[in-house]
Amino acid sequence: MPATDLSQSSPELVVEVRADLRDLPAPEVAEVARWLMQVDGGLTASESGEWLVSRSPATGHVIGRFPRGTGADSRRAVLAARRALATWRTASPAVREAAFLAAADDVEARADELARLLSRETGNALRTQARPEIASVIDLLRYFAGAAYQAQGVTVPALPDVLTYTIREPFGVVAAVVPWNAPAQLSVVKIAMALSMGNTMVLKPAEDASLVVLEVTAILQRHLPPGVLNVVTGLGPEIGAALMSDPDVDKLSFTGSTAVGRSVLATAAQRILPVSLELGGKSPAIVFPDSDDDRTAAGVVAGMRFTRQGQSCTAGSRLFVHESVFESFLQRVADAVSRLVVGDPLDDATDMGSIINEKQYARVVSYVASALADGATARTGGVPQREPHQQGGWFMQPTILTGLDATAAAACEEIFGPVMVAIPWHSEDEVVEQANASSYGLAGYVWSRDVATALRMAGRLQAGWVQVNRAGGQYPGLSYGGTKESGIGREFSIQGAIDSYTYAKSVSVDVSTQP
Repeated sequence: MPATDLSQSSPELVVEVRADLRDLPAPEVAEVARWLMQVDGGLTASESGEWLVSRSPATGHVIGRFPRGTGADSRRAVLAARRALATWRTASPAVREAAFLAAADDVEARADELARLLSRETGNALRTQARPEIASVIDLLRYFAGAAYQAQGVTVPALPDVLTYTIREPFGVVAAVVPWNAPAQLSVVKIAMALSMGNTMVLKPAEDASLVVLEVTAILQRHLPPGVLNVVTGLGPEIGAALMSDPDVDKLSFTGSTAVGRSVLATAAQRILPVSLELGGKSPAIVFPDSDDDRTAAGVVAGMRFTRQGQSCTAGSRLFVHESVFESFLQRVADAVSRLVVGDPLDDATDMGSIINEKQYARVVSYVASALADGATARTGGVPQREPHQQGGWFMQPTILTGLDATAAAACEEIFGPVMVAIPWHSEDEVVEQANASSYGLAGYVWSRDVATALRMAGRLQAGWVQVNRAGGQYPGLSYGGTKESGIGREFSIQGAIDSYTYAKSVSVDVSTQP
């Protein structure tokens, strides 16, 4: 059953920004479009009867309301997933494949509508981010449609009279929590990986980006048996924590900050649960002297994820440029950044939209202000000259800082905003040491025309994903994930699904001649 028709959720319905619906007059509550949680194949409000609102970070307009779930709602969803597990884990690969392919077709039929909701809810630009994200959702569903066929075991020639083989078994009920920066894509990659392997799931989207997830999962629900996929909404401490600690959950999957990832890992340790963690990053982008050109500058800008307001864990926010070309290359980057159009996310002319919310905006601005106070120079951007209410939303110009040591806060802590720190380097050993000094190890970028140099650097960087002379995003088939404090496990690939969402069961059979 689909959720509320998007045509009902006009941004002009409520123009005042308030924390939740308890602050809205009763007539206005009735006018706000409503989305519901999905439990056991049906739509449901919270047992508490309370609601949260989703509002556009670019305008402050309320888009719609969704349930403020509680631990009781989480429990109902987990029990529904548990009931559905017995049938779904034994469903044939063909059944799972058909469900994913049909869902992909349905998402494709509503792609632009979903992209517009995504853009309104997250502030991400429609052309550069929202449409590509929905396209990624479609690709992921089609890629993982055939994944169940690949969950194969092996035979083991251990003993001459014993046939030993392995089979892959699903863990069971998966509890998944996703963030707000790419909510549709990150939800679907977890759903597709887990369900293709025979698990069932309870998913909690971020409270800043729940509506688009509820729309996409409502499409999936039409093609799945009741209880296989359940989606609960609300605040992390209220429903997210209850979900992660539920005794009937068999596997935890979390994408978000490293700080919260630690608490998820601690929760899993209490019951020795398997965990997948995709956490933060502070990725280095290393430019060699032979790459002082406009193509590389454009790649560095793309790798910084400026068109997602820098709100990406793979953002190449530490730019290391060889000292011999530092000034000339930095000018190329500044020129490329200056051409980015910051504005209304729904305008096709816009390259970069708004930061997700007031808290994140204040965090980003504080990092820039502190860096400037410590002697940094803003080659582009800087502290916004106008207050957010004068701009209509949480907008900030893309910022490039120089004059900072590699140990400065802005250069080593994840800001998760449109802020890049540029640092000159002298020797290869020096830049490798600085790049690897981070506690993170998610991504890295190497820019060099010399193949031997590029591959040598790729081998020396401590990161789960290194791109050479390119700066694209994740794609189906990529074994994506980090090392160190950037996480545990791999996503986006079939092998990652097998490793992260199944365990190997060994079976030994005595085949000797019996008397």
